Amino acid sequence: MDRMITVGLDGSPESRAAAEWAAREAALRQVPVRLLHVWQPVPEPVVQAPLLGAETLQHWTERIPREAAEGLRRRHPGVEVTIEQRAGTSADALVDGARDAELLVLGSRALSGLAGFLVGSVGQSVVAHAEVPVVLVRAGEQAADEHIMDPAGIPSAATGFRPVVLGLDTDSPEETVITFAFEEARRRRTALTVVQGWNLPPYYVYSLAAGVDPREDAVREQAAALTEALLPWRGKYPDVEVTERSRLGSPADHLIDAARDASLVVVGRRIRRNPFGVHIGAVAHAVMHHATAPVAVVAHR
Repeated sequence: MDRMITVGLDGSPESRAAAEWAAREAALRQVPVRLLHVWQPVPEPVVQAPLLGAETLQHWTERIPREAAEGLRRRHPGVEVTIEQRAGTSADALVDGARDAELLVLGSRALSGLAGFLVGSVGQSVVAHAEVPVVLVRAGEQAADEHIMDPAGIPSAATGFRPVVLGLDTDSPEETVITFAFEEARRRRTALTVVQGWNLPPYYVYSLAAGVDPREDAVREQAAALTEALLPWRGKYPDVEVTERSRLGSPADHLIDAARDASLVVVGRRIRRNPFGVHIGAVAHAVMHHATAPVAVVAHR
């Protein structure tokens, strides 16, 4: 795998925001950025139309990535930026084009009037089938959004990063996902907030009927499980401050709430070989659509 970050680019505001985020991430990782522009072949009758000839079509398909690359090079002079163009179906081309990258970044429209994303069918398909981590960046995302306010309460990219947030299931803690989150926190020199949401077991109702409330025991058990799961990682990353949040209730809701103060949210997705359907998982799906911070979906086996 080459050390590079690939960005899906179509000229939209959300894809431009994704390219900017990718350039900032590339500076942290000290790797190049590749702008992957996917275009679909136009039917022959359209190409031959007087106002949409082959030369005009070629001009526009080349102009989008060229201008985006020029802008990134000006704003991020320390980052190498390359361009690749592919023809075909967007989702398939993005998944295939990112196989040799260490990260794929996509843009996502912000929900009108609501906080969060609107992840379209292409983005969902890419997330469901890509085996490299996929980061979703909403339109309008700015560098200052990932940093804490300055002493005067003004957004600034010159201050420290907000924490990275990791959603963790202690029943199946995945090494790939945990490592990604710790590495991102270490690159940003910021803290890692690990969020665990859980529900009471089915026998809870029967315990109440018997006059026993098992909630306190469950709270202690879940918190202890989270601490135990993170012990090896605290040893591997002693320079990363870790905050543990074990809460009763929906894991997705707790992650979406924590995302309000995060620079990045990390969730996992199990790789499934079945080609049919969108295999993302309920928690990752909800976080993708409603978290206000960029979301990294990390595939694992």
